[in-house]
Formats: sequence, structure tokens, C-alpha cells
Amino acid sequence: MPTPSSLRLIVARGLALLAMLAACLSPALPRAAEPGCRPEMARLGPPVLRANLAADQVRVTFVGHATFLIETAGGVKVATDYNDYVRPPVTPDIATMNKAHSTHFSRAPDPAIRHVLRGWDPSGAGAALHDLTLGDLRVRNVPTNIRTYAGGTDHDGNSIFVFEVGELCIVHLGHLHHPLEPGHLRALGRVDVMLFPVDGSYTLDQDGMLEVLTALQARVMIPMHFFGGGSLARFLGRAQESWPIERRDSPQIVVGRASLPQRPTVIVLPGN
Repeated sequence: MPTPSSLRLIVARGLALLAMLAACLSPALPRAAEPGCRPEMARLGPPVLRANLAADQVRVTFVGHATFLIETAGGVKVATDYNDYVRPPVTPDIATMNKAHSTHFSRAPDPAIRHVLRGWDPSGAGAALHDLTLGDLRVRNVPTNIRTYAGGTDHDGNSIFVFEVGELCIVHLGHLHHPLEPGHLRALGRVDVMLFPVDGSYTLDQDGMLEVLTALQARVMIPMHFFGGGSLARFLGRAQESWPIERRDSPQIVVGRASLPQRPTVIVLPGN
């Protein structure tokens, strides 16, 4: 008759065999969220400094509406939601665009721009897919849907753009119209700085935007697309229940991975 110890051994071996069979027969599980910055960017080493910044720093300037100028230590310049109305004072190397409204894309971008990345596929064949590395900056996109004027859905008509410099990740939500799903969160990975709309009507409502902020927990959260002080004040009144609020006098902020706030913080830059 088997002893208790031998019975335990038999049971343990049976459970191990079942686990092996389950692993072989089960479909592959989704991968865990990838880090927001791919390891290759951090291993590039310090760039040749061209923008009066330390090697691990990025300068972000709120130009207005949904347009930010992002400058890396290596001198790469990006304008987000580049359009024909609100433009940065310099010609960027990269322009990212969204097609929700004409204030988020340009029909006639400056021909001196080296890379124009549209957040939608102009041919209508599917989602736009971008993954560009220029100097010390990587730019990629995560497609989302937008509402149409007729009340329908323009699938993959918006893109969230992700800017990766060294170990720092900056995310521009674009003209986001719906909450983020698990697939979006996995594709984004860790987010350090988030640029997000707070108008609450043309884009995602403020309840939904607060859910997005809670899900991503970026250490720096910079509001945009607020059409004056009313919608911004309403948003800040609700956000202050969860996060500290800082108002800056300058539209520029210099950020680095090592100097991020200890806890998620909403930082308001002057502009509209």
C-alpha cells in the first residue's frame, strides 16, 4: 500500500504533467504590457547635445489648442497635431497630425518638414502604422476610432502618438473620442508624460478622460484642447480630488525621467 509520502509524490507529478499539457494545448496568452520606451532607445547612449538640454531631458512647449513642440537633447523637433492655424515658431523635423478637425491636421504642411505622420490612412485601406526613429527620438502610433459628423464611427481615424527619448515616454492622445481598451493600454505601455484633451464635448467626456488618466497614471499630465477657462476649470475641479495641480507661468516645461514628480501630477501650461 502506498505510503502518504509516496502518494504526495504521485499527486505532485500528476499536477505537473497536467500543467505541461495545459501549456501545450492552450492558446498563447497576450504578452504583458511592453515598456513605454523600447530598450534600444536607452542603449543609444548620450546624444550630441544641440538643444541646450541635458542628455536625459526633453523640452515640451504648449503652442496652443492641441499643438505642442517637443525638442530632444539631440536637436530633433516634433510638432503635434500640426495644422494650418496654430503652428510652432520653428519648422519641425516631424509633424504628427489628426484628422478629426482641420485644427488638427494640415492640407499644406511646410515642405521643409522631413517626416509628416498622419494619424489615419489617407487611402482608407486600414489603420495608419508609424514607427520612426530619428536621432535620439522614436515616434510610433496607436490607432483609435473617432465619431463622424453623421453620428457614425470612423474606425482608426485617430492616432495616439508616442514619443520615446531614452527612458522617457511622452504620449499625445490626439482627438480621443472613447475610453481606452486593454489593447490600447498594452500598446502604450508605461507613460511618463501625457498630453490630453479636456474640452469634454468634441473629444471624450470628462468622466471618460478621468478614467483614462487613472488607468495610465502618468507622472506628468498636461491638459490641452480646452477652449478657454470654463472647461479647464471644470476639469481641474474634479481632477484635484485625485491628483495635485500645478500651474506654471511659462508654456515650456523641461522633463527628464529622473526628475519626474514622485506622484502623478496635473501641470497646467498657459495657452489655449
